[in-house]
Amino acid sequence: MARRELAVVGGGWAGLAAAVEATLQGDTVTLFEMAPQLGGRARRVDVDGVALDNGQHILIGAYRETLRLMQVVGVAPADAFVRSPLRLVYPDGHGLKLPPGAPLLAFARGVVSVRAWPLRDRLALLAAATGWAIRGFRCEPAQTVASLTARLPHRVRDDLIDPLCVAALNTPSDNASASVFLRVIRDALFSGHGSADLLLPIRRLSELFPEPAARWLKAAGAHIELSQRVERLTREGDQWCVDAIPFDHVVLATTAVEAARLTSSIDIAWSTQAGALRYEPIVTVYAQSDGTRLPRPMLALHSDRTRWPAQFVFDQGQLGGRDGLLAFVISGAQAWVDRGAEATCDATLRQADAMLSGLLSSPLRVQRLLTEKRATFSCVPGLQRPPVHVAPGLSAAGDYVAGPYPATLEGALRSAIEAVRAPD
Repeated sequence: MARRELAVVGGGWAGLAAAVEATLQGDTVTLFEMAPQLGGRARRVDVDGVALDNGQHILIGAYRETLRLMQVVGVAPADAFVRSPLRLVYPDGHGLKLPPGAPLLAFARGVVSVRAWPLRDRLALLAAATGWAIRGFRCEPAQTVASLTARLPHRVRDDLIDPLCVAALNTPSDNASASVFLRVIRDALFSGHGSADLLLPIRRLSELFPEPAARWLKAAGAHIELSQRVERLTREGDQWCVDAIPFDHVVLATTAVEAARLTSSIDIAWSTQAGALRYEPIVTVYAQSDGTRLPRPMLALHSDRTRWPAQFVFDQGQLGGRDGLLAFVISGAQAWVDRGAEATCDATLRQADAMLSGLLSSPLRVQRLLTEKRATFSCVPGLQRPPVHVAPGLSAAGDYVAGPYPATLEGALRSAIEAVRAPD
């Protein structure tokens, strides 16, 4: 491939991944970011002077492209994460714990070991998973996760399926796409040794990729333009002009809303599809309990839409943060956003009192509530997402772009790689 002058519009994880990948293949790269800093939604916030992320993220061992690009820019995963086999454990110590080893055997051993479920429930889950595998982890496009798993015992759905679904798709199971859920299950649980491992960051998200990527790009000769909003894209002969600057290829790595604006006069169908996406929020409640250290860095919590908001709690003291600071994560949080911050905080504290009472060394005090209203697109059955290819020499990257995964870092980075490699 001939050396190209390539522009990347957007400096989040997808944009930076596109810039790194393009530089690796020999392109000359200019990156435009409208904000004064890189990273997109991986923003830093301060809680009582402690630097934290605007939400808690989990990576898994199956995120191969994410881990590869992190290593390219000099981040060693062993120094950046607490890594362990999948543990979906509740405060009472019960839950799914996958042992190390071959994926199929590890899953079977893990399910059989969940003593909180009757034997018939464990066998029902193994039978269902076997059926999914026989069918190639495919189902009818219109199916929801709730309909796919309706015959499973309610305890299995409550303890495993629902929290896995909302963690992976950020969409409640009665609205979530079963096709996408099965693809995530296949790649995470059954694609290879270590694919289901949990990787919990012990560095801020900006330190995992955005900041090292920026240093790497500058050292490689790429140009990074901050605080520069791109107003328009125009075709001039066989090149694209980003405002008035010509390029051989452009990668749009903005939000879907911004990409829809920039493509509205280029491809109405693509622009309309990007602009029509609906979103699910994520709420994070940071609360302090002096002297508290949870049994694990992450615990699952029983949740519902009426009383208990959070599906998971993370001990920041075990993840590079302040001792006693707990992050309660509420995914698919629209019902709680509608109720307001005060009601959400009160409900989270009541949930913690009910579920963590024996683990807290002192009463919880809410430090901050963070709401990402457009955290991810709503991953519903039959959703049509805009493709990577927009027009000759113009491609798109981001977690919303068409692909096999829900709105995840891995999905965003894979789309970025495909966008860079798209033909001109």
